[in-house]
Amino acid sequence: MIRFEETLAPGAFLTLEAERMLYAGRSEFQEIQVFETAALGRVLALDGIVQTTERDEFVYHEMLTHLPLFAHGGAKRVLIIGGGDGGMLEEALKHPVERVTLVEIDPKVIEVSREWLPSVCGQAFEDPRTELVIGDAAKFVAETEARYDLVIVDSSDPVGPATVLFSDPFYRNCRRCLAPGGILVTQNGVAFFQGHQITATHGHLKQLFPHCGFYLAPVPTYVGGFMAFGWASERDLTQPPADLDARVAGAGFALSYYNADVHRGAFALPGFVRRLMA
Repeated sequence: MIRFEETLAPGAFLTLEAERMLYAGRSEFQEIQVFETAALGRVLALDGIVQTTERDEFVYHEMLTHLPLFAHGGAKRVLIIGGGDGGMLEEALKHPVERVTLVEIDPKVIEVSREWLPSVCGQAFEDPRTELVIGDAAKFVAETEARYDLVIVDSSDPVGPATVLFSDPFYRNCRRCLAPGGILVTQNGVAFFQGHQITATHGHLKQLFPHCGFYLAPVPTYVGGFMAFGWASERDLTQPPADLDARVAGAGFALSYYNADVHRGAFALPGFVRRLMA
């Protein structure tokens, strides 16, 4: 057995028992590990931080994809920043979108995920609607002439190559490449341990959008309570569309976490999260 330990906060750790290491290597950007566990199935870790697991990835990927897509109701072009494991890409492609562009700086993450985490990415990378861009996402959003109905920032924590994805210039350029009525969503860590991410991101977004905030979901692997997802748009996402139930029911696919009731309830924020935004 192999003992994997991730530091969550001073004095707080996530410890997993790995039955076997499937892959361990270093890319140009980061250390990459995939290992097998009894509790969570296969686990992807970057620089010693768990990114996703086979058993509970559905909560994270469904909430960061389907909530904004059903809220929008007519998205045709989607941009995913990061997301090299392919889980977000697979979920977005369940909708009748025309194109999903995924920008990932580290091609090794994609290669490893396709080989060792096929239950997460499925056939998403082979879908003809997928456009894969290997490169710097911050540079991409600053220069692209394309406009997107939804921009999903599926970044790792703000360390190493992902640091720039939490900066004011990056959010400004995300706003620049949104189509009219478009939606930006972001991952912002576990509110209990990483509240500073909520405070900082909200400070940036409220300067750029007429409406912004956060919604929550509990992802078991991300220890510490609710995972926070940022949102920003010209529309108020806390007011779900009147036909949300019909949109979800008519989608033609079943999900494991997201549904119309979860969609509505996700915007109910506890007091300490509201204070982080203030």
